[in-house]
Amino acid sequence: MRELNIIDPVLRQPERGNGQQGISPMDPPDAFAPPGLDGLAPSDMHPFLQELTADHARLASALDTVEAVIQSVAADGFSSQADHALMHFLQVFDQEFVRHGREEEARLFPLLHERLIADGEHSRGETITTSVNVMLDEHLKAVQLAAVVLNLLRLGTCLPDERSARLVINVAFREATNLVELLRLHMFREDNIVFAAANRLIAVAELDAMRQAGVRSA
Repeated sequence: MRELNIIDPVLRQPERGNGQQGISPMDPPDAFAPPGLDGLAPSDMHPFLQELTADHARLASALDTVEAVIQSVAADGFSSQADHALMHFLQVFDQEFVRHGREEEARLFPLLHERLIADGEHSRGETITTSVNVMLDEHLKAVQLAAVVLNLLRLGTCLPDERSARLVINVAFREATNLVELLRLHMFREDNIVFAAANRLIAVAELDAMRQAGVRSA
């Protein structure tokens, strides 16, 4: 476990003193309640980081809606309303998450990655990675999953054979569920770990410059 703690780039488990035991693989912590989570309220963050958390709030609302749609499909079957709702969610994803991710990748992440390494918050392997690498990987996975959902949904609605169409659409909604779960965990990690680190390691003037470098639509 100690070796795993050292190489975990998102949140390394602190070594415990006073004879306490570390986390057991037989009783892993909740992903949304990791040990040693300091957290930081959005109101205590720099305005630029507050804007990024506000993006998450808008996307979280869309996730609530699409989860309700997924549950309705599981209970009552696929319908044109469900198709429309999932397509709308994918549009929101493209408008909100993709733009949000590009903003982080262009302005926040490069400097944060450097500061995390300088602060010793990185993996200890031959290839140095930080929480930024994990976030970048999740950005890519989310976009790929959204593309899979879109393609499966369109394919399923075009197939003439009803059984085949139903199977494909079921897979589309299963992948949509995976996308929702990935996005929720990703946003939690950014809000509670990554942005808190950015607020601590990046100077106010630097965050001011990042905020001024982008133009946000109302």
